[in-house]
Amino acid sequence: MTIVNDSATWFLAQLKPKSHRIAERNLRRQGFTTFLPMQDRTRTRHGKFSTTPEPLFPGYIFVAFDTAQGGWRSVNATSGVTRLVSVGGAPVAVPQDLVSQLMQRCDAEGKLRTAADLAPGDRARFSSGPFAGFVTEIEAVAPDRRVWVLLEFMGRTTRVAADPVNLHPA
Repeated sequence: MTIVNDSATWFLAQLKPKSHRIAERNLRRQGFTTFLPMQDRTRTRHGKFSTTPEPLFPGYIFVAFDTAQGGWRSVNATSGVTRLVSVGGAPVAVPQDLVSQLMQRCDAEGKLRTAADLAPGDRARFSSGPFAGFVTEIEAVAPDRRVWVLLEFMGRTTRVAADPVNLHPA
């Protein structure tokens, strides 16, 4: 994953169908920083299961650049890109927090980590529910897809069963 300087702002580029890899490669060649979060998708084909990585947001890629330096029009002319998401002819920035939180939930290759990636001893953050925002330690992962976590609050450590959908690697 690429580190972006503080003056760069994230934007969303709409892609041509099935051209996320082409667009990502061409944007990087031009010096743009990109972020394409991926997730595994399992499908049946001819009676067999196959798992392939696919974009989390099909048809879109995040692109970072400094608006003061301009050059955003070259994103629109990049092979694989349809256009930057714009309002009134000017590209609309994506909130920095949204992109940074997505990056935290992805591994170094941009693949979304899931609760299945959690193991005892790992640190995880609750994304929703009454403990939203709390960082906890995974104690055990049960075969029935329950995750046991250790929460520290009010000076005590408490063992709590959590739905893995609400936990994300911290």
